[in-house]
Amino acid sequence: MAKQNLPELDPARIPQHVAIIMDGNGRWAKKRFLPRIAGHKQGMEVVKTITKAASHLGVKVLTLYAFSTENWKRPDSEVNYLMKLPVDFFNTFVPELIKENVQVRVMGELDALPAHTRKAAADAVADTAQNTGLILNFALNYGGRDEIVQAFQQVATLAQAGHLDPAEITADTVSAHLMTAGLGKLADPDLLIRTSGEERISNFLLWQLAYSEMVFTDTLWPDFTETTLKQAIADYQRRDRRFGGLSK
Repeated sequence: MAKQNLPELDPARIPQHVAIIMDGNGRWAKKRFLPRIAGHKQGMEVVKTITKAASHLGVKVLTLYAFSTENWKRPDSEVNYLMKLPVDFFNTFVPELIKENVQVRVMGELDALPAHTRKAAADAVADTAQNTGLILNFALNYGGRDEIVQAFQQVATLAQAGHLDPAEITADTVSAHLMTAGLGKLADPDLLIRTSGEERISNFLLWQLAYSEMVFTDTLWPDFTETTLKQAIADYQRRDRRFGGLSK
């Protein structure tokens, strides 16, 4: 698309935290009579493009739903390929991430991942730890309900040990024990984007999305571009975020 057709964005109102449910890889491949893994491979190329685009726009956190706790139900051949993708992705993209000043983080049930996947993720986190720009936050083997259960278990353990008065438990207490706690004030997405036409959040960031603006696009993830991202942000900027209150 020509640059003159790109939506005009207000630089002062760029969402600080954008979360994306990257959906439609399999359908993209099926439309082209290709195996599903071809869609996942193209999807990872799009991750590279969108990471750099978000960084250049001034987004501070980009959280991507890469693999859910439910995705283990897929055929072994597809799961095995998905577990190999982070290895290939980080091996080729980390030098660019360092150049772009992007810091990688990974959240989820990482202990359940294959050793080679865990190592690739850990190496990427370590290699980019000193970067101070965009945080590229992968949700890998992540489930929102599991995250909340674990947070409650941690809080209950503190209360049982006498370190926390149950009467003093607040929303901030829960947030501090979620996997996004390290993001501080940026933990809750301003904008959630889901591709492929589906309109549900699929166990993703259940607590954090309480007041997020949501944009659902029919675009399949492998077809998602910088223009699609800007269109979603333009939609976000047209909205009035009141957080339960009234407009000023």
